[in-house]
Amino acid sequence: MTTTRHNPYQVTDRNLALELVRVTEAAAVAASAWTGRGLKNEADGAAVEAMRRAFDTVAIDGTVVIGEGEMDEAPMLFIGEKVGSGGPGMDIAVDPLEGTNLCAKNLPNALTVVALAESGNFLHAPDIYMDKIVVGPYLPEGVVDLDSTIEANLKSLAQAKKCAVSDLMLCTLDRERHEELIARARAAGARVTLLSDGDVAAAIAACLEESEIDIYVGSGGAPEGVLAAAAVRCVHGQMQGRLLFEDDDQVARARKMNPGADPSRKLALEDMARGDVLFSATGVTGGALLHGIRRSGIRTVTHSLVMRSKSGTIRFVEGHHDYQTKTW
Repeated sequence: MTTTRHNPYQVTDRNLALELVRVTEAAAVAASAWTGRGLKNEADGAAVEAMRRAFDTVAIDGTVVIGEGEMDEAPMLFIGEKVGSGGPGMDIAVDPLEGTNLCAKNLPNALTVVALAESGNFLHAPDIYMDKIVVGPYLPEGVVDLDSTIEANLKSLAQAKKCAVSDLMLCTLDRERHEELIARARAAGARVTLLSDGDVAAAIAACLEESEIDIYVGSGGAPEGVLAAAAVRCVHGQMQGRLLFEDDDQVARARKMNPGADPSRKLALEDMARGDVLFSATGVTGGALLHGIRRSGIRTVTHSLVMRSKSGTIRFVEGHHDYQTKTW
């Protein structure tokens, strides 16, 4: 008689996907109490603690491999921290509040974000910068390349989409370091959307058909790059990245976190997130991707996105939470 061995992750991943939604919901509700108050670290701290408590109910043996906060000296779920109530070993990538400034100023697109994969399947990225390029699914493999010029990438993408470059919308962070990129993209004929913060949401938007964004490009946080890669895996988009180093200490940190790997190599999507991946995000402030937290009497309404790479399913989940029967 042949015995079939079952992968516990495959058996439980559907339930885990909904458990992750509860984690990002809790963090979003906690952060929303600080929306518009101008106190980004307090908002981040509230999201961190709510997310940490919510993880205590999730049946995994999780290890945080992508945390947040080092560059901003903000509170964080630290790298190496153990979360979960016990179960299969999992790597956890978190950004308890993606867009702390957005929340503090009550601007669009602040999110709470969690991604999960089997142990060893996320890039261990230090809190430095990463160069990134993202396009959506259903395009020829390698249609854009991190090492190509922006003009060449726009031309190739337009050909693949059977449109003119002038029909394309490029998205990037509004930073001085991107001024040349923006000028060259516009000179090539593309339109440009500029973000003040929040490149995880932008990377996801570049992969959704209903979005106006065709390509996301530019440098941002490396931890956010891994979270974006997890989301892009779930929707079968394309992404490349490369860590950007400012000094030898950062290079040494990257070598220590990924022994034997060239820290300056171009990273393919599966170098950053491979295997079966789960991703969840909940809106704190409303934006193009998700609605923000809404309160009505004793109820709080949340709007979340949950995705699984194995199925490619994208679910939008609206939760109506009753404060009389539920605590956060």
